Amino acid sequence: MPRYLDDAQRDAIRNLRASWRWRTEWPTWIVIVAVHGGWFGVALNARAIGLPLALALLAVLSCWYMSLQHELLHGHPTRWPRVNMLFGIAPLAVWFPYAVYRESHLRHHDDAHLTVPGRDPESYYVTPEQWANAGVVLRAAIAARNTFVGRMLVGPWFSIAASWREAVQALIKGEWRIVASWIAHIASLAALAWWLDARCGIPWRAFIFGVGYAALALASVRSFHEHRAMDDERERTVINEAAWPWRLLFLNNNYHAVHHDLAGVPWFALGDIYRQWRDAYRAGNGNFVVRGYGEWLRRHAIARVTSPVHPFSQPDFERAPSGVTHSKESERLVRIVH
Repeated sequence: MPRYLDDAQRDAIRNLRASWRWRTEWPTWIVIVAVHGGWFGVALNARAIGLPLALALLAVLSCWYMSLQHELLHGHPTRWPRVNMLFGIAPLAVWFPYAVYRESHLRHHDDAHLTVPGRDPESYYVTPEQWANAGVVLRAAIAARNTFVGRMLVGPWFSIAASWREAVQALIKGEWRIVASWIAHIASLAALAWWLDARCGIPWRAFIFGVGYAALALASVRSFHEHRAMDDERERTVINEAAWPWRLLFLNNNYHAVHHDLAGVPWFALGDIYRQWRDAYRAGNGNFVVRGYGEWLRRHAIARVTSPVHPFSQPDFERAPSGVTHSKESERLVRIVH
């Protein structure tokens, strides 16, 4: 696990657990109410608001919901995963079952293999063999995914296709717990789509693509080059000093190096920790810092931010063990400072 801070600094952070804000996690409870209340409030008033504006608002709220799901799976606002799951299991963001996302994302927190294709489920790199075997169209799409505009336009398709492929593989392998998660998700998604159409006047196609795909595209802004391939694992994770609207939308996950360092710290404390130990984090991650998402847009709107091919191509890094799920180390990360 990366260590950007010394033991005294970490002890100071642990002492913050005693504060009323950390004990109650009231900022997270407010987000839970705001996301769910806002989402269904907009949906119920879609006819009065007008469909285009309603879809845009729902897309933003669904993106915020995905940020909330990320917070829930890391052990907030309660210590009980099944209780947290209740606030993130609804298919408001369409594409991924909460339980599947939770396992996948906890594997991503294996920082020793961060960015390595086949080991990091959230890697945007491919192996040399995958690149060599890709056709012209697929290569163009993979390359476009490493531009800011391309990440938003075609990036979601890669995520959706990967999740469907894993669902089919789970069915073939008889991994029934994963299959059950998908069945429950699809059933609840169908029920929600029917309700939106019948009660709110939002057609299912508009919900799937106008809300679901748009929300995933908006979330792709945050994921753009938040990890890079480096020998030193501490230097693989970005710090994005984004403006407050983005910080709120992404629940401070723009301070990504801080989050990977202290995965159990609640979202509302990440900014405080970064500002207090800013120099330590900047030095520790090799000054991998950008001043907001506008900087990425200006520099890499249509220019690739990095090569799609991962530079480390050792055979043992190229594929994960069959049947792998989140590790004990990943589970431990959830509990750090919590």
